[in-house]
Amino acid sequence: MRTLAVTGGIGSGKSYVVQMLAAMGVPVYDADSRAKGLYATDTELLAGLKEILGDRLLRNGVLDREYMASRIFSDRRLLEEVEKAVFPRVIADFRRWKAEQEAALDGIRDSAGFVIMESAVYLEKPALKGTADKVLTVICPEEVRVERVMRRSAMTRAQVLERMANQWSDERRTAVSDFVIVSDFRHPLLPQVWGVYMKMNV
Repeated sequence: MRTLAVTGGIGSGKSYVVQMLAAMGVPVYDADSRAKGLYATDTELLAGLKEILGDRLLRNGVLDREYMASRIFSDRRLLEEVEKAVFPRVIADFRRWKAEQEAALDGIRDSAGFVIMESAVYLEKPALKGTADKVLTVICPEEVRVERVMRRSAMTRAQVLERMANQWSDERRTAVSDFVIVSDFRHPLLPQVWGVYMKMNV
């Protein structure tokens, strides 16, 4: 089975596109959610993060994500060290998960011929490069993205724009993507998603 990485900036509609592909029977690996799960279950990862961030990282044996975020938010060197510890564990977890999907779907007619790794930072993080065979970027005009995020969260407009400024631009993502889907309420989504599904199953 091949792997399709699905990425996009905050408010792009990436997760909705992934839900549509999942409804077509494509198995989905949510890299962000799985990483959070590893923080609770992967003792080797926890030990490595504790070495980087110190004893305060763990509260009653549980990783304090707010403390970790506060330490790495404005310290690029520390962030890179944390990512060097986290991403190899996520990739190993993804490969185990993918093998499980392949075994479960083996011999089933009309099953999807690919799996999805959903990751907002897939293109931005060199450690993830090569994990996927193809990359799909979901794009959307800035104003629509801002409105979407403000509707679903407590973030202010300034906070959303700051988050977007810290991410790759749509132009930079699409330049290195195999597929692009426009999620802006003007371009019908289903034909675009179906087109990617069919190309991945060739």
